[in-house]
Amino acid sequence: MTTSTAETQRIETNSAATTPKQLSRWVSIGVVLATLALGLAVLYHANHSPRTDDAEVFANFIGIAPQVEGPIMHLNVRDNQFVKKGDLLFEIDERPYQYALEKAISEQASLEGQIIDERRRIAALVSAVSVSQAGIHTAQADVSRSSAAIEQARADVAHSEQGVSREKAEWSYASNNLHRLEPLLEKQFVTVDQVDRARTYEVAQAEALKQAESQLLLSQAELKSAMAQYERSGASLDESKAQHEQTRNAVTTLEPLVNQRGARTSAVKDARYNLDNCRVYAPFDALVTNLTISEGAYAHVGEQIFTLIDARTWWAIGNFREGQLSHIRPGMRADVYVMSKPNVRFAGVVDSVGFGVTPDPDVIGKLEKGLPDVQRTLNWVHLAARYPVRVRVENYSPDLFRVGESAVVTIRGN
Repeated sequence: MTTSTAETQRIETNSAATTPKQLSRWVSIGVVLATLALGLAVLYHANHSPRTDDAEVFANFIGIAPQVEGPIMHLNVRDNQFVKKGDLLFEIDERPYQYALEKAISEQASLEGQIIDERRRIAALVSAVSVSQAGIHTAQADVSRSSAAIEQARADVAHSEQGVSREKAEWSYASNNLHRLEPLLEKQFVTVDQVDRARTYEVAQAEALKQAESQLLLSQAELKSAMAQYERSGASLDESKAQHEQTRNAVTTLEPLVNQRGARTSAVKDARYNLDNCRVYAPFDALVTNLTISEGAYAHVGEQIFTLIDARTWWAIGNFREGQLSHIRPGMRADVYVMSKPNVRFAGVVDSVGFGVTPDPDVIGKLEKGLPDVQRTLNWVHLAARYPVRVRVENYSPDLFRVGESAVVTIRGN
């Protein structure tokens, strides 16, 4: 009985010594497992919800440069001022451009006056062409009449020649008959009365012959007159044709003047465009910065006067390691914190992920003409490249956000 009790006490003593050792072992195992789980959770969270404090606030900005040159007459903004879209920024002396516009408008009006005058002159020339055409028709009619008169005169000449021939034959017969009868009167073969009748007939035929010859001369003169008139009509016809051709050639078109309308219109538009550009307005809601001039300064075309920061949209551009880019996609939600007020969280959305940065010359060498210039290096640690991720801030505060301000970006992931 005593032996059994001693054995029981020994077993209880060994059990009491073993229990703390097992408990400490299990606690150690639990701590290791918890540490491992926590490390895995942190690693998962770091990969699927990457975070970087290498970020800056960014906004689009443009340099305001005039499109015309001249002294600045009025400067309506000050440095770091907020302006709304359409606000007048500054004014350039517009007088030279106003004069240029008036000159362009005057030249355009002068061209239109020239076109009107040319149209009137062309209308007058067209009327002259019609008149000369009518003159040609009249001359042609005169030529036709003269030609008919020549034919009539020639017919009259031919008829007169026939009359002269007939009268000459009659006179020859009467003369010969008289010469036959006069010797017979001495021999009493004919009477005195017969001789007198023959002599009278011979005188009458001689007079008729003279009249026929006169008529022939008159007909020939009329023929010559008709031919001269025909020549005059022909010359008048040629003159009318020449005048018609000259008048027709003098008729010009409005095409050279009309073609100048486009140039004059463009000159007016260009002058008005320059005049309008003497006043420069804000193209969007913006912040004025880098203003270092005042009224009276001479503005040159394309020379920047100050800068406008687009206040409509703000981004936080964070540089993430290349190994984290596979877990960042456009459209993911993000949290943005700015250093000026780190306890305020701003919501954002990933707009884009960068696709390129300047290559490291220590890794790939210099990219120049010829062969690549690769320098030998003993760098044992290869740093991961960082690519910019653009996060658009949705609920930005105009008073806190400034270009180049430090920020912290956390991608929420899924």
